[in-house]
Amino acid sequence: MTRDDGSLSQLQKSAVVLESFPAGSALTLAQVCARTGLARSTVHRLLVDLTALGWVARNGSTFELGIGVFQLGERVAVKHRLRSAAMPFMQDLFAVTEQTVHLAVRDGHDAVYVEKLHGHTALPLPSQIGGRLPLTCTGVGKALLALEPPEVRAEILARPLRRCTGRSVTDARVLARELDDIRRTGVAVEREEAAVGGCCVASPVVVGGRAIAALSVSVPTEQFRPDLSAPAVRTAALALGRLVARSGATPVR
Repeated sequence: MTRDDGSLSQLQKSAVVLESFPAGSALTLAQVCARTGLARSTVHRLLVDLTALGWVARNGSTFELGIGVFQLGERVAVKHRLRSAAMPFMQDLFAVTEQTVHLAVRDGHDAVYVEKLHGHTALPLPSQIGGRLPLTCTGVGKALLALEPPEVRAEILARPLRRCTGRSVTDARVLARELDDIRRTGVAVEREEAAVGGCCVASPVVVGGRAIAALSVSVPTEQFRPDLSAPAVRTAALALGRLVARSGATPVR
């Protein structure tokens, strides 16, 4: 079904087109139309304009996000400030665990991945830098959500909880108890709720009583020992929070 083009501004239509591209994937004109619901003529015109700006690249009959989008993303303040501060701690976690390490922030009902470190034999995970997953299905997401004000938690728990795998928590009462435990311990545990075969331990990065980010270590299910990895993740998150607080460069949502 085609959207009513008149309900969106030209800028909003451009944003819809850009957001329709999966990370690292190319789409045909027809696929962009199907994913956006915009008229074919509108999509074609926007793709031509976005290609001229370098925000979209064309390769024969397909299109993909261009280098211009990457360059803009690299200028985002939260990435520069938070990533720069977090990278030494992430590198230490990776050196100790030799497992995938994530840094994420909250945006609405999602966890957005700001950075990811992994080795040559990385665990296959749906996370990707700049990508997003539901707060309620991820370790970093639950760590972030646990420290939100009660009214924010209540609003998210009142909605149907999204499912990524058969093990995703969809009972709001169960998740509410998990969030209570996370606030008490400072550690979130996720067992194959975002991807089958992978588990993770996460901890919020707290500044002034607010979780500005979360760090996590993801491990293959058969190797998962949260009792071993949780202290390292918690220590790194606490140290990062202290560093950000001292620098006064708290990222703004």
